[in-house]
Amino acid sequence: MSDMKELLRQLGELDDQLVSCMRCGTCQAVCPMYAQTGRESDVARGKIALLEGLAYQLVKDPAGVQDKLSRCLLCGSCAANCPTGVRVVDIFIKARAILVTYMGLPTVKKIIFRGMLTKPGLFNGLMSLASKFQGLFTSPANDVIGTSCSRMLAPIIGERHFRLLAKTPLHSDFPSLDTPAGKSGLKVAFFPGCMVDKMYTGVGTASLKVFAHHGVGVFLPADQACCGIPALASGDMESYFTLVRENLAAFKGGNYDALVTPCASCTATIKDVWPMLADRMSPAEQEAIKVMADKTMDINAFLVDRLGLTPPAPAAGATVVTMHDPCHLKKALGVSVQPRTLVAMNSHYALKEMAGADVCCGCGGSFTLTHPEMSAKIGQQKRENIKNSGAQVVATGCPACMMQISDMLSRNGDSISVKHPIELYAESL
Repeated sequence: MSDMKELLRQLGELDDQLVSCMRCGTCQAVCPMYAQTGRESDVARGKIALLEGLAYQLVKDPAGVQDKLSRCLLCGSCAANCPTGVRVVDIFIKARAILVTYMGLPTVKKIIFRGMLTKPGLFNGLMSLASKFQGLFTSPANDVIGTSCSRMLAPIIGERHFRLLAKTPLHSDFPSLDTPAGKSGLKVAFFPGCMVDKMYTGVGTASLKVFAHHGVGVFLPADQACCGIPALASGDMESYFTLVRENLAAFKGGNYDALVTPCASCTATIKDVWPMLADRMSPAEQEAIKVMADKTMDINAFLVDRLGLTPPAPAAGATVVTMHDPCHLKKALGVSVQPRTLVAMNSHYALKEMAGADVCCGCGGSFTLTHPEMSAKIGQQKRENIKNSGAQVVATGCPACMMQISDMLSRNGDSISVKHPIELYAESL
């Protein structure tokens, strides 16, 4: 009965948001899925039309509804270009939660989200164990990009080329920090995110190096958890709220001017998604979320907007670098100039824009696993744009985009490095 009441509440909440869509079709021009398939059901307008009869469709064909809703990268291109400001991503996230309430969470996702992800200590331990044995199942694929592949894992991950887990995660090198503000007069809370902590540790160490160089104090609490977006994107609200509460506890009592993260997805989740769903939490939790969200900044934006970094003139014969704009960074947060400014801080790099710099790379979190062929088609277009730019390096402010772009470049045998802007800037210090 409680599940039915919750289902009815969620359906009513969703209905209130659906009425704002005018069916103008603007979303067709910017949707990466629609660009590949031309199907109305793959664009935001088509999905919203489906959701208007969601209660009936849940009874008639819940699996069909789930399939259509899963064919979305949650990139936010539709929302960013909607003339009436429909919060499309919010609608699709809530619709996925309704499906889980009605159908239940699949066993595999229960194990991953509720059995591991919501238990940071266990999750960290399992990932550390996996890092020690991953060499037995993988082979190097591209030395320039640093990717590997695995025939043994192909039934699960396909022909994907991937970055190995770091031998030593960031949290092992830096279990916690609480350093005072230096010459900048500023102190940040640092939220690396799961992928920086366990895979792209160089991004984390580069961030800490830059903070130290500019005299920025760092509050890095132990026991940080995932921001919650993987669970939320799968409709698992239970795991999502557990993760939010774990992070509220970890950062409680910290004295800082800004909460900074080098992960675009984490930044957008904490700043936009946490407040969006905060009404389902206690008043004290809502207030804590508001405080954290108001202080949350992408690391590129913090360094450029708060510290006022000004690039020098580029050096002659500089290495050519092109930029990919992560969807969560540009479309959700409006951050695009700052990463380019940060790259320009290193005079040994010269920026050359690629075509479609802000077009989705095709990752979409778990989308790349659930819809690998479509993910690869979208990613291949991004690879071609990178290749055609003539750049030797591609920089992007999202570890998930780094993973997807690395896969696409590596599978094509390209010798183009994939870096985070903070890594390129840290090289100059």
